[in-house]
Amino acid sequence: MKSMKYKKTTFIIVLSIAILTILFAIIAPIFAPNDPLATDFVRILEEPSDQYPLGTDQVGRCICSRILYGARVSLGMTFLLLVLLFILGVVIGIVAGMANGIVDTIIMRASDIVLSFPGLIFAIAIVGMLGPGMLNTIIALSVVWWTKYARLARVLVMSVKNSEYMDAGKMAGAGRLKLISHYVLPNIISPLIVQFALDIGGMMLTLSGLSFLGLGVQQPTPEWGNMLSEGRAYLQTAPWLLIYPGLAIFIVVAIFNTLGDMVRDILDPKHV
Repeated sequence: MKSMKYKKTTFIIVLSIAILTILFAIIAPIFAPNDPLATDFVRILEEPSDQYPLGTDQVGRCICSRILYGARVSLGMTFLLLVLLFILGVVIGIVAGMANGIVDTIIMRASDIVLSFPGLIFAIAIVGMLGPGMLNTIIALSVVWWTKYARLARVLVMSVKNSEYMDAGKMAGAGRLKLISHYVLPNIISPLIVQFALDIGGMMLTLSGLSFLGLGVQQPTPEWGNMLSEGRAYLQTAPWLLIYPGLAIFIVVAIFNTLGDMVRDILDPKHV
């Protein structure tokens, strides 16, 4: 009993921290001490000070302001992309699971083709062909990541489609859409939510990695990955250009990875 109460308390604390992180990113302009895009060539590579709490970069921009605004970009892109992939993958997976036959075969073979390539390398290749940028990054990762949710949704649908309550729904005259909304989705949504929660940290790292390589969000838009990329050349002379964006990525990813693990423990008690 104490262990369960402790887990619930810990989950509430971590969830609260995650929500506060998101809210903090949304209202970043209130806390940002300076304009994240304003340059001042007189104050290039300044160490942390009262005016610039985390110092300035190679063109005199405020690192603190860029990290705060970068949180909006990093978290915003992460959740936008995951929501799109979640909806797309679940819809495709449900269609495959309910249809069977040629439709199921085509969808699964398409996912097999995508999975035959290393995910990140495939995404890099797609962005390389389309050109760097936020939109092309979203397209590339959508091509790569949809299979995870589609295959999981299909397996879950296959496990419930022949159940007794599905037969009862069919006998009651429920159409296919009603069967999906009233009988399928309520019974498969928990594992899908768990997967969504576990993917937040990984998606954020992937997006930051693509930006670090110059393929994702482009300058001068503040984003943690491209801030790290810019700071590489100043590791010895101005290490704060790397330290603070790196810490931001580490802390936020750790928060959401911890939250994902706790969501899994709550919604998937059979997991060991």
